[in-house]
Amino acid sequence: MSYKIAVIPGDGTGPEVVAEGLKCIAAAARKRGFDFETETFDFGGERYLRTGETLPDAALEELRGFDAIYLGAIGHPDVRPGILEKGILLRTRFELDQYINLRPVKLYPNVDCPLKDKGPADVDFVVVRENTEGLYSGAGGFLKKGTPDEVAVQESINTRKGVERCLRYAFEYTRRRNRENTLTLCGKTNVLTYAFDLWERTFNEIGDAEYADVKRDYAHVDAITMWMVKNPEWFDVIVTDNMFGDIITDLGAMIQGGMGVAAGGNINPEGVSMFEPIGGSAPKYTGMGVINPVAGIAAAQMMLDVLGETESAAILENAIIRVVGTKLKGMGAGEMGYSTSEVGNLIADEVART
Repeated sequence: MSYKIAVIPGDGTGPEVVAEGLKCIAAAARKRGFDFETETFDFGGERYLRTGETLPDAALEELRGFDAIYLGAIGHPDVRPGILEKGILLRTRFELDQYINLRPVKLYPNVDCPLKDKGPADVDFVVVRENTEGLYSGAGGFLKKGTPDEVAVQESINTRKGVERCLRYAFEYTRRRNRENTLTLCGKTNVLTYAFDLWERTFNEIGDAEYADVKRDYAHVDAITMWMVKNPEWFDVIVTDNMFGDIITDLGAMIQGGMGVAAGGNINPEGVSMFEPIGGSAPKYTGMGVINPVAGIAAAQMMLDVLGETESAAILENAIIRVVGTKLKGMGAGEMGYSTSEVGNLIADEVART
C-alpha cells in the first residue's frame, strides 16, 4: 500500500516533533513494506502574520485528496488566541467532517503518574468525543453587546444523526478494543435534560438493537472526573459530547503523565482524518532540541492504525513503550536525558529491531 500524507508542521516546536514522527513512520514502512509520500503545508502563525490567511478554501479542498493529515501544533505568541484555533483546527474538523475525536489515555511504564498507587495497569482507557456539534458548533450570539444589558447566548446543537454516528463508532471501537468490553456514556442527564435525553435514549436504543455484547454504563460528567482520579481502572471506553470530551481528555492527559505524552486523532471514518500531539506549540523551547516528541510519535502511531496498518502501529507503540520504559530519564522538556532527535532515533531504531 501507498499513502499520501499531508503534513502541517505548525508553530513553535511543532516542526521538531513532526520530524521525529515522520522518522518513525519511515522506520515502520521499511519494516512492514508499505510506502508513503508527504506534502508539507505552512498553515500556522507565521503564515497568518505574513498573509492574513489561516486556511484558504483551495487548500482545504486539496487536503480532501490525502489519506491522512499529520499536524504538529498550532499556536503563536504574536497571534491572538482563537484566530488560529478556529481558522485552522476547528475549520478542518468541521469542513472535513472529522466527527470523532479519539483520545487514548494510556500510562506508559516509567512515566510519573500524579495518582497515588496507580500504574500502567490502572490507566488504560479511551475517550470517544463527538467532534463537530455541541457547544462548538458556533450557534448563538450577542444582544446589546457592550452595554449593561448585554446578553450572550451559546447553544449546544445535538442532532440524532451526529449523536448516533458518534455512539455507533464508540460501540464498534469498544468491541474491537476487546479489553473490558464496556462503554460508559458521560453526560449530565439530571440538568441538561434535552441534549442528554437524546444521547441516553440513542445510547440504549442502538445498544439494545446492535451491541448486546457490549456492556453499557452511564455516569454524570462530574462523577467521571472524580472517578478518573480515584479509580481510572474502572474505565474501558468513554463516549461523550464535544464540550465534556474536551474537558475530561485534558484531565486524562494529566493522569497519563502530561501533555508531552498525549496524542489524539480527529477521525472521519469515511474520509480524511487528522492526527496531532495534544500539547501546544511550546514556543519558548523552539529550536532548542529539548522538546519531548513522544506525543507526536504516538499521534503517528494512531495514524497508522486508522489507515489500516495495524501491525505497523502495534510495532511502533511497543517501540515507544520500550524506549520510554527503559531509556528516558523524564518526560518534561530537557529532562529526557536525550535530545528531541535522539529520542526519535531511539524509537525508530527499536522499530527496526522488532
